[in-house]
Amino acid sequence: MRRFFFVSSLTLFALSPAHADITHKLTQSAQISVDQAYSSATRLGSTYSVSGSNVTPSVTSGGSTTSGAIGGLNLSSITDGVPGLTDTAFTQSTTGESFSLTESYVEADTIPSATAVSTGNVTSLPAFGSVVTGSGGVAGSLAATASAAGDITITAGGAGTSGILSNSQSIEID
Repeated sequence: MRRFFFVSSLTLFALSPAHADITHKLTQSAQISVDQAYSSATRLGSTYSVSGSNVTPSVTSGGSTTSGAIGGLNLSSITDGVPGLTDTAFTQSTTGESFSLTESYVEADTIPSATAVSTGNVTSLPAFGSVVTGSGGVAGSLAATASAAGDITITAGGAGTSGILSNSQSIEID
């Protein structure tokens, strides 16, 4: 009886049909791009600083000299966004002794008229203290093609271009 049950079990398994879903995916893609032109300009402001030892500062304004005063940026006299400068004069406090003096002045960028963009181009860029500019890409002969047979190709372009080819296969069995 055991043999009969064993043989009939084998026969039952051998006769069972297999049910499976198979999914096969092929994905192909091509991406091409041309870098855009760009410019970033940052206007610098005015700065004034002074430091020293064994020196006496003075400022002359309107014919009158004030000892112990330090000049600097004159915010009541602004032209094109740039403040005027009140100059500082220095004399050695104790004659014959060592002294040190550091004075620094950076003049601000003037405020320009508005920059216009026409046909995607900026005709003239502002001349600011910090300007970063990129010329952009040249498409040239840049192209991507895909055939019915599944072949994909990218033809190189000029400077500032890129291309990405992607080919993926997946098989899923449930």
